[in-house]
Amino acid sequence: MGMERYAGRVALVTGASSGIGAAIVQALLRKGLTVVGLARRVERVKALQLKDAPGKLYAIQGDVSSEDSILSAFKWIRENLSGVDILINNAGLGNDHDLTSGKTEEWKRILDVNVLGLSICTREAVQDMLRRGVDDGFIIHISSIAAHVPPLAPIISMYAASKHAVRVLVEGLRKDLVARKSKIRVGEVSPGSVRTEFAKNFPGVPADHYDKNPCLESEDVAEAVLYMLSQNLRVQVHDIIVYPNGSRY
Repeated sequence: MGMERYAGRVALVTGASSGIGAAIVQALLRKGLTVVGLARRVERVKALQLKDAPGKLYAIQGDVSSEDSILSAFKWIRENLSGVDILINNAGLGNDHDLTSGKTEEWKRILDVNVLGLSICTREAVQDMLRRGVDDGFIIHISSIAAHVPPLAPIISMYAASKHAVRVLVEGLRKDLVARKSKIRVGEVSPGSVRTEFAKNFPGVPADHYDKNPCLESEDVAEAVLYMLSQNLRVQVHDIIVYPNGSRY
């Protein structure tokens, strides 16, 4: 049994309003899942509903940098949909504030979303699954090739550090679940450059960056998520690294 196992089950996707998050939402809807899309731009999440897809979409406005916002979202899911069976930690951000002159508040924004927000969402999802006896749940972090290599440029050092932290958190969570004798699975998808709005956070990146360099589409990352979810329960795909064909990085 592949993705059929999760038909009708509840998946929470953070950062769901655009790019990779939006593509994952629609991929899961096509597989018949009940998908909760969490994002600040909730109207954009609502627009992702597919009329010809068997899945059902619920849009919740929320900010992953706020613990209260995260807890409110999980409370709504428990009260209205019983609980979360799959968590896709997709919300993430970066900026061009380097390590010698960067602003503290900009560094903090990265860490609040990419590390702390991800960790709070993960904790709440796992506790919810354990409480309900869900033993086939899945936690997937959307990471980056930046988690596997030194920073490609000084301006992304804090972003790269946050993704290295995500890589450590994936392995730490796996060992935590093993110690609990839980069969909940965990993994990460680490894509290279993806054609999204992400580059807008870096003013130094040329507007035609995606046209002049090899890049992935958001749907490519969504396909990697489906592959991870579709494996037999005895298989835990720990990390999928997806390079754009021809990438120099």
